[in-house]
Amino acid sequence: MPADTNPAGDIFGGWLMSQMDLAAGNMAGRVAQGRGATVAVEGMQFLRPVKVGDEVTLYATLKSVGRTSMRIHVDVWARARFAKTGAKVTDADFVFVALDDAGAPRAIPDT
Repeated sequence: MPADTNPAGDIFGGWLMSQMDLAAGNMAGRVAQGRGATVAVEGMQFLRPVKVGDEVTLYATLKSVGRTSMRIHVDVWARARFAKTGAKVTDADFVFVALDDAGAPRAIPDT
């Protein structure tokens, strides 16, 4: 939306990063079977701007699972509203830790 843009009409990178965190968090919750928290974001680069009206698609891929943490890679693609094809705009690795009810790290269940 226009409130999420800079004066040039490009979407704020922070808004896009929050969408990526939500996508990674959805996967982290399924893997951890409960609460988790973002502890790191690694390797993010903005490759091209996202404009108001672009369709933004996020793809989350589970890269690895440790005892209490997991690494989730998120790719983001944008397609202009009436275009037939899109282009990759950014990607990053999100590291999440599974948390218990007290907010302490807990083991991720075997699946």
